[in-house]
Amino acid sequence: MEFSAMNEQEIRGWYSQEFIQTFPPNEQKPLHFILELIAGGRYTLMGLYNGPSLLGYASLQTHPDCPGYILLDYLGVTAARRNEGLGGHMLSLLEEKFRGKSCLIVEAESPIPGGDEAENALRNRRIGFYERSGLQRVYEMGACGIRCQVLTLGNPGGPDVLAEAHRTIYGPGRPDITIPLRPDETPAPAHWGKDT
Repeated sequence: MEFSAMNEQEIRGWYSQEFIQTFPPNEQKPLHFILELIAGGRYTLMGLYNGPSLLGYASLQTHPDCPGYILLDYLGVTAARRNEGLGGHMLSLLEEKFRGKSCLIVEAESPIPGGDEAENALRNRRIGFYERSGLQRVYEMGACGIRCQVLTLGNPGGPDVLAEAHRTIYGPGRPDITIPLRPDETPAPAHWGKDT
């Protein structure tokens, strides 16, 4: 298996064949946003490949003003290869690549009190997956209209320093981002619509 950066053709294939089939519409960053971030040197989409076959992916977002902080924007395994431990394998590869150099920031949807039991079980399972992989809970945030638990791998430098870096990575153009999100706050809806 090879874990390497995707080229634009691979990204376009991943976006249409995997990404929009997996993530809910409010969490789907428009392709032109992703390509603009890549062109600006702030985004990398890594693919886990077995020959030409894509097995999984991890997208990493950064900002030049925050060296040492990396947002794991999306982590996923292709539908045909789920439940084989590939997500944990990719996290291990990222931890090995950035160990001692960077803090990896992860966002996982928080359970909703009184919400659907099956959905909450899935949310708890995702958070548990990250914790079993060595990540630590830090604070909650609002993004794309949802409440997320933020976890980190590596030294975050304290919650205030982390929150400032986290906000900077997103930049001022994301009014739907609240870092951190207080328990009494409601996440703002995703700022992109179907026409973006």
